[in-house]
Amino acid sequence: MHDDGYFDDRVARRYDESGGPEFEAETIRSTVDFLAALAGNGRALELAIGTGRIAVPLAARGVEVHGIDMSKAMVKRLRAKPGAKAIGATIGDFSTTRVEGRFSLAYLVFNTIMNVTTQAAQVATFRNASAHLEPGGYFVIEVGMPDLQRLPPGSRYVPFNVEPTHIGFDEYDVANQGLISHHYELTKGRAEQLSVPFRYVWPSELDLMAELAGMRLLERWENWNREPFTSASLKHVSVWEKLPA
Repeated sequence: MHDDGYFDDRVARRYDESGGPEFEAETIRSTVDFLAALAGNGRALELAIGTGRIAVPLAARGVEVHGIDMSKAMVKRLRAKPGAKAIGATIGDFSTTRVEGRFSLAYLVFNTIMNVTTQAAQVATFRNASAHLEPGGYFVIEVGMPDLQRLPPGSRYVPFNVEPTHIGFDEYDVANQGLISHHYELTKGRAEQLSVPFRYVWPSELDLMAELAGMRLLERWENWNREPFTSASLKHVSVWEKLPA
């Protein structure tokens, strides 16, 4: 892994062309609606701002947005987009990097909390988000539920995408709450491989991390449209509120 983490120029130049519902206009719109309502007239801080998939349309709604990201390649793509001049971006590790000022909203979307691969660093992420928030401010995380129900006893592998040009499967390390997402992709007749480590995390564990950081759970939904979170939900969108000191 190099200075850009796992999101180097090879990934960055194709990131906005990725498939999946997260990149569909309707999903982006509902995400921005949700976040803009929480931000109100305040500032928003995006941890792992990337290419600005969410930050650019959120800023277009009149919200002042600043972001933190380790990947210079991803942020370079952000800065080239129309409307991105008003968005601040700081290069660094979002679990520890501080920026000036206070925010009414901090958010971390699309499973990115799992890119933080130790419990200690995930706790540090919550504490860093809380340190940036005004009292009464909100921290939002969107993350998938651990898919262990699909893991046969004694097995470590779960395929999540099988297509002629892309094969993807997750390799689980249940004892350590770890998984590695393996991608094998055929692009212009050339095979490319990418393996990214994650630490999966349960909602109750996130709530405890929030408590350690001086926040409390305010609401939890299945998606950005505020559909109820249930035992069958594949992901959740959770909102914690920073408590007064």
